Amino acid sequence: MASPLEDPTLEQNFKGHKDVVTSVDFNPNNKQLATTSIDKCLMIWNLKPQSRAYRFTGHKDAVMCVQFSPSGQLVVSASRDKTVRLWTPNVKGASTAFTAHSAAVRSVNFSCDGNFLVTASDDKSVKMWNTHQQRFLLSLKGHNNWVRSARFSPDGRLVVSCSDDRTVRIWDTVSRECINTFTDHTGFANFVDFNPSGTCIASAGTDNTVKLWDVRINKLLQHYQVHSAAVNCLSFHPSGNYLITASTDCTLKIMDLLEGRLLYTLHGHQGPVIAVTFSRHGEYFSSGGSDSQVLVWKTNFDSIPYNEVLKSHSVRTNPDPAPHITDIHPRIPHLHTSGPQTLQIDPRTYVVDMQSSDPPVLDIGIGFFSKPKSTTAELERASHSAGQVSSSLDPSCPVSTYGADPASGEPITSLLEDHTGIPPKLASTLGHIVQQLDVLTQVAQCLALLPHSTRDPGSTPPLGHCLCGICTFSPCLRGFPPGAPISSHFPKDWTVSILEQRLTMTEDKLQECLDNQQTVQQVRTS
Repeated sequence: MASPLEDPTLEQNFKGHKDVVTSVDFNPNNKQLATTSIDKCLMIWNLKPQSRAYRFTGHKDAVMCVQFSPSGQLVVSASRDKTVRLWTPNVKGASTAFTAHSAAVRSVNFSCDGNFLVTASDDKSVKMWNTHQQRFLLSLKGHNNWVRSARFSPDGRLVVSCSDDRTVRIWDTVSRECINTFTDHTGFANFVDFNPSGTCIASAGTDNTVKLWDVRINKLLQHYQVHSAAVNCLSFHPSGNYLITASTDCTLKIMDLLEGRLLYTLHGHQGPVIAVTFSRHGEYFSSGGSDSQVLVWKTNFDSIPYNEVLKSHSVRTNPDPAPHITDIHPRIPHLHTSGPQTLQIDPRTYVVDMQSSDPPVLDIGIGFFSKPKSTTAELERASHSAGQVSSSLDPSCPVSTYGADPASGEPITSLLEDHTGIPPKLASTLGHIVQQLDVLTQVAQCLALLPHSTRDPGSTPPLGHCLCGICTFSPCLRGFPPGAPISSHFPKDWTVSILEQRLTMTEDKLQECLDNQQTVQQVRTS
């Protein structure tokens, strides 16, 4: 029997999301894990036990995908609110929104050098962005239904995408053309990705299958039907020898690609598993699902020489037909199914409880005075000034203590203001002022739209519409008599420039208020 050290083990169990976990990704430094959820939040967990977690708010709808940049200094997320948001993962929570899609954005991926992003959306398009210039570059159009996933090849020359139109497409980023289309799934593919060498792609299908194609010869290499329900996500081990999949059947499965067989079936989630990924070096993998849990596993089976792995596998599993090695011209594709002796691992039943207790969570929202648009260089400088990911979110940094619920003993999740010494009354006042600033900003935008409105200034706005006759911003209508002409709604001196001046003055006063409060706190602590 093989040594138990070869088998994956559950290391940590994170609970903090309030809804389905949609995506997981490791920081390249292997110290943090980023996750997203239907609860509209991005969370960053420190992998050191009993360390603080951070919840970033800013998206207005479910967050569908997350990824760290290759440097680990930035995090990008995609949301149903039609935006892609670039974050500096520190306590300031600075972020910049990219807007070009006209529907929900389901996927986002960094190029290997971090200079570009590729996104997939329900608007049926795949788009590329320049990360540092923070601008839209081009659209790849060819799908005729929602695009579920898009990923760069390791060298950045190609992009692979999958769609509800039941196709998987390969795109040339230079010519912007689709150079190949695969249509072998009887359903559609939920997720697609390149292997580490860039020679193959794998797709996870709603028809319960996983398929691997060689992109050099455009042939199907392997076809796995080991799940009993839709496959939602997959990830290649950095060695390229293993593939892990997540399925609606509540399991994770690990395949040996060189031998073409199923190695492990992992249980742990209490519902469909939506996301899975290996760490950058493969020593860990993480999964998230509809049970709102995030599980972190230690790989183990990749820690011994591969020839020894093959010997142990031949002892405890029934071999499938001869392997299809990706660097050799493939034989005729054949179906791979799980054998009766496939190893099942269920940490809920017989593995010693290694799950960590829920860490304290610090909520981080969009700052009161954050600029709507900042450059990537500024974001990275902000990351350095706040200590970067490895220090600003490092659990070893001195931090304030957190309280616990006396009834349950669970750590209490509280807002950022509660940890910066701002009294609740002042925080409430600041929140009220910020709401008023939002109203003023919208009014300014409406005034800017008035010159472009086709309506007569002496006419009345359409029912349910704003004064500009274009948008539907309801606060603009408050306090105005019904049927009054647009020209009577604002005094003559209510110009955009005056509103901007008032906004600037208000922000200065707020900043002065915060500075004074911090000074008072410093005096108290000293």
